Amino acid sequence: MRKPKKERQQELTESIKDNPFVTDEELSIKFDVSVQTIRLDRMELGIPELRERIKHVAVKTFEDEVKSLPIDEVIGEIIDIELDERAISIFDVKPEHVFQRNQIARGHHLFAQANSLAVAVMNDELALTVKSELQFLRPVTAGQRVVAKAHVVDRNPGKNRAYVKVVSSVDLATVFIGTFEMYRMTEQSEGDEK
Repeated sequence: MRKPKKERQQELTESIKDNPFVTDEELSIKFDVSVQTIRLDRMELGIPELRERIKHVAVKTFEDEVKSLPIDEVIGEIIDIELDERAISIFDVKPEHVFQRNQIARGHHLFAQANSLAVAVMNDELALTVKSELQFLRPVTAGQRVVAKAHVVDRNPGKNRAYVKVVSSVDLATVFIGTFEMYRMTEQSEGDEK
């Protein structure tokens, strides 16, 4: 049996508050109503669509979380981060990012996305790239979305170093791999928090 509109909207608001990344399709199944009904409920309640919610949550959350550089200095848009563990960003390749003659993205944009993500994932006030090893595997063109995933793969507390691997892909095809040796001001032991 379907819930009354007012009750459904109240639960809808709470569901989105609990999980801002829930889709309209998932909500329609949960509440046993059409996707259009969910969209109308959201509009009536002033709740933005999924993409806008993700942006809002990302900026709000990651502004507070990212310590090593201002969030607006990250190349691409961070969509997930767990400091000292992993991070994900997306970068939409626009005409200004490509060579005009062949529409292929300039390599420094892919590097900048990966490098800034490697810096951002560090749970420290100061993180600098000491060394990087890069592999450009496939060309990226205007209009494509690059998803970069960073993982802290090793640490050397004695030398204040962390090692980050970043794999960037377009439509699940790997286009770039970067390994970064990062200097950090202070190496934290497991479980320490600042």
